[in-house]
Amino acid sequence: MLKYIARRLILAVPLIFGIVTATFFLAHLAPGDPVDLYLQPQRQVDPAVIERVRQERGLDQPLHIQYVNWLSSSARGDFGESFLLHRPVRDVLAETVPYTLLLILAALLVDALLGISLGVVSAVKRGTKLDRAVTLGSLVLYAMPGFWLALMLILVFSVQLGWFPTSQATSLDYASLSTLGKLLDRLWHLVLPVTVLGVAGAAATARYMRGRLLDVLGEEYITAARARGFRGWTIVRRHALKNAMIPIITIYGMSLPLMLGGATIVETIFAWPGMGRLTVDAVLGRDYPVILATTMVAAVLTVLGSLLADIGYAAVDPRVSYDGSRR
Repeated sequence: MLKYIARRLILAVPLIFGIVTATFFLAHLAPGDPVDLYLQPQRQVDPAVIERVRQERGLDQPLHIQYVNWLSSSARGDFGESFLLHRPVRDVLAETVPYTLLLILAALLVDALLGISLGVVSAVKRGTKLDRAVTLGSLVLYAMPGFWLALMLILVFSVQLGWFPTSQATSLDYASLSTLGKLLDRLWHLVLPVTVLGVAGAAATARYMRGRLLDVLGEEYITAARARGFRGWTIVRRHALKNAMIPIITIYGMSLPLMLGGATIVETIFAWPGMGRLTVDAVLGRDYPVILATTMVAAVLTVLGSLLADIGYAAVDPRVSYDGSRR
């Protein structure tokens, strides 16, 4: 297994390299000069100061030289300094990435618990009112735009009812709270963002789980199990569920890029201090070092998600070996 993981990670290096290279040139070819925002264009600035800042940031050099310099420093773990925040990008990522991971992992947990449960119930109760209700609800939630759902949740549960905060990851008095109080406060702020990310994913998972479980329940070995006297939930729990879960694991691994994209919208709406919101601000401010660093982190997380999906697939299905063949 270790050889398989090492091989996958080595093969992922060219992919990540290609992604960040394309991002580098696309970001620099976009119209606009980051120095204009860096120096606050509403003020009169001496042209000599502008040129000095461009030299300090390396923006006066040809594009291919900038690329080589950035690649060399990134290989050493130095992503430069943010144009907007005036801080090392590495420090900014160390603060924001944990918030994004917390949001995504919590959303995946909600997605798994809610989506798989509803999918199993819908399949077992096929053709009933409950099945139709779950199917209709899943279609509505899946088709609902994430930003619209986020705004509606804020309007109802934050503005009108006052149950949950509208933004940020902690309250103003977070530092003065006890350990338990800090945990509850963080969970309180997580509810609405996680609901937006997790519910949409759960709707898709429920639909897929229902269809997959119905396929498994039609297999011959399930018919044989019924002939031996097994019924209802016993068949689902002991025979069908594990086989139905095999492709679901792959889906969860590949859903990480979608979660990262959704987190960008959610973090922006809820002012969540994560990597997605940081990326949006960097794009609007033409903050090249932050754009490139967040793109690299997102690419690495996507590759790791795919790798974990493959490992989980092989762990659940004993017929699959780590060299990609079936035993």
